[in-house]
Amino acid sequence: MTFNTLEDAAKFYKDYSKAVGFSIRVRSTNKKRNKIKNQLITCSREGKWKSKISPTKKTNPSAGLNCPARIYIHILKDIGVWFISKVVLHHSHPCCRNQAEMLKQHRELSMFVRRTIENNEEVGIRPGKTYQSFVAAAGGHRELNFIEKDVRNYITREVRNVLELDDAKEFGKYLLRMKEKN
Repeated sequence: MTFNTLEDAAKFYKDYSKAVGFSIRVRSTNKKRNKIKNQLITCSREGKWKSKISPTKKTNPSAGLNCPARIYIHILKDIGVWFISKVVLHHSHPCCRNQAEMLKQHRELSMFVRRTIENNEEVGIRPGKTYQSFVAAAGGHRELNFIEKDVRNYITREVRNVLELDDAKEFGKYLLRMKEKN
């Protein structure tokens, strides 16, 4: 299978992972002269981690299951086309198609939801209340493809950053006015 760009290949595997019910991560990228020549994308449960917390106390003791599922993506230098050179589809853990939308990688906020969050933040409505309004409108938590933490993260990353930039611009204008007065 061939792709025009590396991003197209990664998006293809991400869409496949959502359809099957797992999430992915880029494990390694090899470069030559500052240009990417290949990339390894694996299941997010690939590898084993040693934890100081005992497995009985952990909330997700099976996070690292040494899952072998992966794809290797290489570029054909002659024609500049990306292709999948190796595929391992077997997982060492069960995949859940019906809950794939709730995996962190597959959750996303629509433009309507983003705009509503921005409007509510401007008028001072707390994120918890904003999320509860979405839950009530959708008819339950299971009908939404995002969680309250996504609402809070959006506010922190996007809305408040814009407000900080506006504050910096206003402060710059204030300094210019003060300079003109003196």
